[in-house]
Amino acid sequence: MSVFNIVIAGVGGQGVLLTSKIIAESALQHGFDVKQSEVHGMAQRGGSVVSFVRFGEKVYAPMVSEGEADLLIGFEPVETARYLHYLKDSGNVIYNTYRMSSITVSIGAEKYPENIDEIIKNHAKHVIPFAGTTLAVEAGDKRALNVVMMGAAMKYLPFEKNSVLEIIKKTVNKKVVDINVKAFELGFNSMK
Repeated sequence: MSVFNIVIAGVGGQGVLLTSKIIAESALQHGFDVKQSEVHGMAQRGGSVVSFVRFGEKVYAPMVSEGEADLLIGFEPVETARYLHYLKDSGNVIYNTYRMSSITVSIGAEKYPENIDEIIKNHAKHVIPFAGTTLAVEAGDKRALNVVMMGAAMKYLPFEKNSVLEIIKKTVNKKVVDINVKAFELGFNSMK
């Protein structure tokens, strides 16, 4: 397998970094060489957060170059649009349609684009928008969005489902394991 490049984008507090960790650990469990990098920005204040995960037979650098991402996982529409330039022509986008104002929108420095879904669809050939936050709430906690997104991303990842579930069980707080397992299943089943 050549190197598979993933960009995960969202707003601070949505669990971008945990999803990145689960993907990286899953790739290691499946025998791939893995590199991971993240940019926290104003993560704890609702700012933009992006993480890169690369895996394959041999990976030399952690950063995904512009135009090279096979998969963009967006936890929020504006953050998805912000990183579309990383996507290769044949790349796939999965994004949560729930709109969340970043710190720059909240303070009035930016305006939330009304046509954000069109912007995303016009800049990528393979786009799957879905109500990830709704699924997380159905699982028992809106904070489980990150694991819903992980489940949805499985459509494009060469990982065995049960192996990923075991990594989730070991990674998330023990008090919310059941919610996260349900969230993963809901995300996974939404892509069938």
